[in-house]
Amino acid sequence: MNKISIPILGMLAAVLALAGCGSGPSVSAKPAPATTAKSGGYYLDDGPGAQAPANLDAVPDAVPRDEPLHRFANRTYAVLGNTYTPQAERRAHSEEGLASWYGRRFHGKKTASGEVYDMYAMTAAHPTLPIPSYARVTALGNGKSVVVRINDRGPFHSKRVIDLSYTAAHKLGYLKRGSTRVRVESLDPAAYDTQGEALQEGVYLQVGAFSRANHAQQLLTRLTRALDLDAGRSRVVLNGALHRVQLGPYPGDDAAQADRARLRERLDLNAVLLRRN
Repeated sequence: MNKISIPILGMLAAVLALAGCGSGPSVSAKPAPATTAKSGGYYLDDGPGAQAPANLDAVPDAVPRDEPLHRFANRTYAVLGNTYTPQAERRAHSEEGLASWYGRRFHGKKTASGEVYDMYAMTAAHPTLPIPSYARVTALGNGKSVVVRINDRGPFHSKRVIDLSYTAAHKLGYLKRGSTRVRVESLDPAAYDTQGEALQEGVYLQVGAFSRANHAQQLLTRLTRALDLDAGRSRVVLNGALHRVQLGPYPGDDAAQADRARLRERLDLNAVLLRRN
């Protein structure tokens, strides 16, 4: 949970007695012993903020979007005698292990991405996932899951796989325990809709793409009414800067082509058939 705070563009000369998240290239440090407080198993003087917002449950999950990888935060680096080589490209990743969280000690300080850490945002630190990237984190004990944006490095602890923000840990229900066992799964921004659901494999129709979300939503509403679509059969997919209106998945080409013909007949709209594997 504790973070090694290292300037992203430089080297930290001093030895730091922390062993959690970090934001830099190379450092030699010794882990500090954990101190368990009544309100949680966090380390040293980290922990909850003095006045946490009252509506943390209402904080929306991060929405995956296609972003360029950070210029410096994905280089090989060393911490606590271990060398880490971050992924140089986004690809499928899944692992299970302990998730911890970090809070007030690092709130307002720079992360490995250079962004300021906000303990009340839906972010996380991971040793090797690309910065920035997105992951779904599921608590194996209660089945709750959140989507977070990876913008920091850490935790540098053999038994922990990810450090979540205070809010993300709150939503998974393990703040007081300090850590919990989770599954971490990377998310493909091109296969993720704006309602927070991963898209299934299958055949889809793409009807339009818009730079403005409200325009995409207007078309989606029009399509749903005109075609009398079932719930879950239409969505807006955020891919890069474009909001793409898609229908599906269909059980096969014939069903998709039937709706494609109905779109032409009823709304004079053309649709592109897509296959998602």
